[in-house]
Amino acid sequence: MKRHLLFLVFLCSLNLISAQVFDVETLKLSGSKDKRINLVIISEGYQSSELNQFITDASKVSNDMFLESPFSEYADYFNVFAIKVPSNESGADHPGTSTDPLESTISPAVPIQTVDTYFNATYDSFGFHRLLYYEIDGANANNTEAKIMMVLADNLPEYDAVVLLVNSDEYGGSGGNFAMSYSGFYAPDVAMHEMAHSLFSLIDEYFPIDETLAVEGINMTQETDPNLVKWKNWIGIDGVGIYQHEDDDGNPKPWYRPHQSCKMRRVDWDFCAVCKEGMIEKIHDLVSPIEAFTPNNITVNNPTLPLDVELTLIKPIPNTLTSQWTLNGSNFANDVDDISLTSTDLTEGTNTLTVVVHDDSSLLKVDNHDMSSHVYTVTWTINYSSLGIEDIQSERADYSISLYPNPVSSILNLKVEGANTEELKVDILSLEGKTIKKFRISNVSGERVIVDDLSQGIYLINFYANNALIDSKEFVKQ
Repeated sequence: MKRHLLFLVFLCSLNLISAQVFDVETLKLSGSKDKRINLVIISEGYQSSELNQFITDASKVSNDMFLESPFSEYADYFNVFAIKVPSNESGADHPGTSTDPLESTISPAVPIQTVDTYFNATYDSFGFHRLLYYEIDGANANNTEAKIMMVLADNLPEYDAVVLLVNSDEYGGSGGNFAMSYSGFYAPDVAMHEMAHSLFSLIDEYFPIDETLAVEGINMTQETDPNLVKWKNWIGIDGVGIYQHEDDDGNPKPWYRPHQSCKMRRVDWDFCAVCKEGMIEKIHDLVSPIEAFTPNNITVNNPTLPLDVELTLIKPIPNTLTSQWTLNGSNFANDVDDISLTSTDLTEGTNTLTVVVHDDSSLLKVDNHDMSSHVYTVTWTINYSSLGIEDIQSERADYSISLYPNPVSSILNLKVEGANTEELKVDILSLEGKTIKKFRISNVSGERVIVDDLSQGIYLINFYANNALIDSKEFVKQ
């Protein structure tokens, strides 16, 4: 789950910076750092005497964030920590070098100043006054990015997302490797918007300041066919459509967004459905909802019957997780966190028990488009004889399963990602349940399936591990 610090990239720079340990305050603790997304808020432009105010400001950012969807539903997937890094002076630099004509009335009204802060927070970056960044030109002349990484390495190396909170009432922020926000009225919204760039890979839904930032992404595309656009499942729902970008002068651009009023377009709006889905998918990439399970290979000790099997799940609010328990290829239970096995449930020899956990949130519509779906499993191998349980082995596996393109005319690509190297059994079926094709797939090579011989229509594709159905998708044959 954890993001690895890029020490090798910055090795020369880091060697020039002395290690420093700062006070770290926990603002939100949902669970172990290795099983949660760790958001770190770092003070910038706060003097030592102002660090209590920093905690107040950081707490507001954190608290407001988890009032807004999808953070509110997945609040228990996050920890939040605040690192108190003191600066010699308050605020941020205002060079007065903005060249943006739309902001010509803003920049002159702000007094030009240079202040001594730890991370060199600077307005007017790249010629735009509101672009608050830790290097005005991105050249890292002060080794600022290396300084940020050293602070993280020395104080909270388990970080997943970072927001530098700048002690300033002047509106501003930026994305990049590390999000940055001013501390004023819209700070929580700016922090969410910028973190949506840095952690969730979302793109601005206003036309980007720099046209080179217009790229294919979760919420930006050049595709205009509603049957092919990546958010096709959402078309016509919650205001989702295909809306053309315009530049600041009203000139149309060959790029399109899914919504007219999304936080990625204006920070005081909510996230649109497409962005929420992309954010949740990233959460699923980083955190398994299966926090723990018993019995495991550590805790098994002279197992007896009845055998209690239990999951500890990180549940969304409200809970949208589903679970399917399969024993020796047959369904045993659904949507429960624990079961109990008796001697009548087991056969002599090897028994296989698998539980499959999905997130069935209405905020996700990934069943029949190109985005990956996430599947989490635990399998127990139980050796049983007339004398009782002789041995139990357990193994967990997380899968990311995708198929593309969808709709498909000729070749359907299947991809399975996960640490487990076991092959999955795959069946393609008609909607009437007739088996059309059978094959196996591993996460090593993937699979290219020729579907030229299929009639036009909708088909099901089922994925099995340990004789348990772990995922089912639809695809359209054109």
